[in-house]
Amino acid sequence: MDGIHDLGGVQGFGKVPHTKNSLTYKPIFHEDWEHLAYSLLFLAADHMKQFSVDELRHAIERMGARHYFGASYYDRIVIGTATLLVEQGVISKEELDACLGEDFQLARGYSSPGRPAPPERPPFEIGDRVKVREEFVAGHIRMPAYVRGKEGKILHRTSVKWPFPDTIGHGDKSAQMQSTYHVEFDVKDLWGSAADDGTVVVDLFEGYLDRVAVAVKDGDIPSKQAAKPAKETALA
Repeated sequence: MDGIHDLGGVQGFGKVPHTKNSLTYKPIFHEDWEHLAYSLLFLAADHMKQFSVDELRHAIERMGARHYFGASYYDRIVIGTATLLVEQGVISKEELDACLGEDFQLARGYSSPGRPAPPERPPFEIGDRVKVREEFVAGHIRMPAYVRGKEGKILHRTSVKWPFPDTIGHGDKSAQMQSTYHVEFDVKDLWGSAADDGTVVVDLFEGYLDRVAVAVKDGDIPSKQAAKPAKETALA
């Protein structure tokens, strides 16, 4: 779905303040309670095995607009975790209300069962031109809307595979394991001629991509030998 967090290219937010922080390390937590949000998340997801990280992402996406924008980053983690624990029957809404002393507002319920990954295909190689699928998916998806339908170039393929988000994000443990790719896009292809020059690299699951056929000129013969180095460095 077009998630509430998916704001790339959205107008009306003004200039995004940004500072380069490559030489210094800033505190991860800004309030004393914030580390407890992460502790609660990993206790429930890892130790108790109650849900996956993609299920948490989906729970946060299920928050209403006012609820989401009125909450801080770590507030959203607490709300998403609490929502999933209630849905799993680990804790009740009444117990949460009693602890808070008022109504504990949870995320909304599921609106979609999710979907399986597309059938497996040969992997993409470094240098391949790919196009992001033009898909409008109900429920959880980790394909940013601003790259939907756009063409880019493969820079890297991971050697490790992860569960397909559109499946596992809905609690379906049968999710197909997939590689992800670093895909480079031209900024002007994403946001038009008024954008600055440059490129954007987006990590995308294999199931979100299709190969772009490369036109062969008359007299050109594709060389298997020429393609060999790209194959050898695909997992570098």
